[in-house]
Amino acid sequence: MSLYVKIRRRAGKFRLDAEFEAGPGVMGLLGASGCGKSMTLKCIAGVVRPDEGIISYDGRVFFDSRRKINLPPQVRGVGLLFQSCALFPNMTLAGNITAVLRSRKNGGGGNSVSALVKKFHLEGLEGHYPENMSGGQRQRAALACIMARGPSVLMLDEPLSALDSYLRWQLEGELSRVASEFGGVTLYVSHNRDEVYRMCSHVCVMNAGRTEAVRTIDALFESPDTLASCLLSGCKNYSRAARGSVSPRGIRALDWGTELECALRFGPETEYIGVRSHYVRKSETQAGTNVFACRIERVTRDVFGTIVNVIPLGAPSDGDFSRIRMDMPREEAEDLRAGDEIYVRIRPEDVMPLKS
Repeated sequence: MSLYVKIRRRAGKFRLDAEFEAGPGVMGLLGASGCGKSMTLKCIAGVVRPDEGIISYDGRVFFDSRRKINLPPQVRGVGLLFQSCALFPNMTLAGNITAVLRSRKNGGGGNSVSALVKKFHLEGLEGHYPENMSGGQRQRAALACIMARGPSVLMLDEPLSALDSYLRWQLEGELSRVASEFGGVTLYVSHNRDEVYRMCSHVCVMNAGRTEAVRTIDALFESPDTLASCLLSGCKNYSRAARGSVSPRGIRALDWGTELECALRFGPETEYIGVRSHYVRKSETQAGTNVFACRIERVTRDVFGTIVNVIPLGAPSDGDFSRIRMDMPREEAEDLRAGDEIYVRIRPEDVMPLKS
């Protein structure tokens, strides 16, 4: 049981070039706004037609440009939940679910209005219209309608982005439960790395219309290999890179004006390095591996710690990524002030070589 997608589509100056395979469970499509995530889902659902390529699920072809196959959306068996709930505004909750159940040839596959209302914790809202429901209730109602169709593939397109934070957390738990009980292929689209980390077992990063290789969620956060995937995984510190001249394992951080030892393997394709903010530490001495001098630009007291922004003293004036962020425990940053000069240290194993 797997969903295979290999498609291309051009929309004005934007080009979508997506290829991935998703098996049972929840796979995330992670990328910045406008990178093509939603367009990919619409192509899978049959709402948008790709220019070329193939889309198939478990051996059943949804779309094949060469064989001129393009199944209509209603027969693909794909459930798509948008940010804005696709409910009939002139129908009650019960009416919306009933309309879906009646449209199915098998009479709903054993589902009923009462069963779906109970499953999605919507008891007492059967007579409510969408405008009289909260954002979270509307999302759960839309999800109930989608599951009433008995989809083979479930796709969730930024389902939490329009909700307040307290509703978002509650619905995330609901979505996780539904996806787990669903058991089939679920695609979860988001630009929020924390949601993807909690919801998904695998992830496919999208950048400017192109997909990267599918990897486990742990692999993305522990060892991203491209600048885009590193950015999306939450890394804050980057520098353009070149091979070092002092050590065989040395790599020059061009925007920081220093050479660092790198424990991970890198080659000619390495164009950047990344270092997570909580791995940059204050050093009490200028001696040691990967220790260099910086000037503190700003100190920000955060809720659970302190953010210290520094600029390496050797950084070029035109450096694109010259600032370095340090996330520190409060007690370690109590005496730090803007304008101070300090030494910082980065362990060789915390330097991540990145391709563009």
